Amino acid sequence: MTEAPHLSPERFRELGHRLIDWIADYHASLETRAVTSRARPGDLLTRLAESAPEQPGDAGEWERIIRDLDELIVPGLMHWQSPRFFGYFPCNCSMPGVLGSLVSAGLNVNGMLWATSPAATELEMRMLDWVGEMIGLPEQFTFRSSRGGGCIQGTASEATLVALLAARARAMRAGVDGAQMCVYASRHAHSSVIKAAMIAGLAATPEDRARVRLLECDVAHRLDPLALRGAIERDLRDGLVPTFVCATLGTTSSEAVDPLEAIGRMLEGLEIEPWVHVDAAYTGAALVCPEYRWMLEGIERADSFCFNPHKWLLTNFDCDLMWTRDRGALTDALSVTPEYLRNVPSESGEVIDYRDWQIPLGRSFRALKLWFVIRHYGVEGLRAHIRGHVALAKRLEDRLRGDERFVLASPRVTGLVCFRLRGGDEPTQRLLERINQSGKAFVSHTRLPDSEGVERLVLRVAIGAPATSERHVEELWELIDGAA
Repeated sequence: MTEAPHLSPERFRELGHRLIDWIADYHASLETRAVTSRARPGDLLTRLAESAPEQPGDAGEWERIIRDLDELIVPGLMHWQSPRFFGYFPCNCSMPGVLGSLVSAGLNVNGMLWATSPAATELEMRMLDWVGEMIGLPEQFTFRSSRGGGCIQGTASEATLVALLAARARAMRAGVDGAQMCVYASRHAHSSVIKAAMIAGLAATPEDRARVRLLECDVAHRLDPLALRGAIERDLRDGLVPTFVCATLGTTSSEAVDPLEAIGRMLEGLEIEPWVHVDAAYTGAALVCPEYRWMLEGIERADSFCFNPHKWLLTNFDCDLMWTRDRGALTDALSVTPEYLRNVPSESGEVIDYRDWQIPLGRSFRALKLWFVIRHYGVEGLRAHIRGHVALAKRLEDRLRGDERFVLASPRVTGLVCFRLRGGDEPTQRLLERINQSGKAFVSHTRLPDSEGVERLVLRVAIGAPATSERHVEELWELIDGAA
């Protein structure tokens, strides 16, 4: 073979139309599909060839590819976009987001440097300023200030790691030895905090607590500021240096909101102030609604903040927005400039090179899908999306509160409802299994301490799939009611 068999523009157009139709048909069918897959381990592996095809596909290969999507791939999926998906947190998809992802894939630029695609960098800068304003972040976190700004990371886990690396670098410049550095977070903070500490060399294993403090919480599962202050004072007496504090707006288990203002007060007067990172991965989307801005009280003390539009703001995965009010500290920690990346715009200092804001060098044009989504929905459309789901969550919460069989396991903040059966863990486990085995809905679980501090199995209902309506939540309640 002398030439690779690339698709012609005409053939690509034909297949593209078919696959757009396939995606539309898939979304239209979600109402009728079981939410979870019935696949068993190895089911797909046994149906796939063990080695790649040696020769190009013949004229019928694309027919077989599309058929295999239906017969091999879709049966092995959990349908995250189903209106009956209530597990974990939502992973929003929207048609504007799909189209933005399609255009990004078609352009396939690498925005590692401003010079490698100026539009990719500058659109991203403007999107971060747009959303920063939309959610009420202070101007010091945006490019409208002299030191702040934001970027798109892949996930909130990546943002936590980047923030910790910036904290480590800033502490080292202040003369702190790496072996002295300590990390602080709520015991309900996301596991990415521990993973970041392991990657940064501040923890050897997930269980290593020599320099990682997972702090006690109040009855609403929020980080206790006095526990933070006590841990800091003990570490200072032991010759250690508080380096990184991760506060959470919307913990994974219960959507607890750590008190930023009180946390900031606990850090006043320290000789070397720790970097404060705020992880609002899920709940941050609600900040587009002014009534939830109370969560941001005290954000001025934070050094970085992030949330995931790909969770609940209709922007396809992956898209984490991360802001900092000290971009120099962040880029100083991550910048490496080999000769082959040197160029006049970068050397001038007049441009942003996003390679210095993240772990990888290369980066895709993710700002396009965010741009498409915001222009299609507008801020008011996004607010309607959030408020509609919050109203549905309150409706379910009211049902559960009015039934003596159930206990609400944590205060509802926005769209997450946590509950258990009064009968204990075993009946709650059976309820979980009955719901999920029915195929009519999917919910996930966690463990939370009750009012006496005893860890209890808890069911989590996260309402956030774009197609979820009042009818679907009513059907979920009927399923819970009948299975309990």
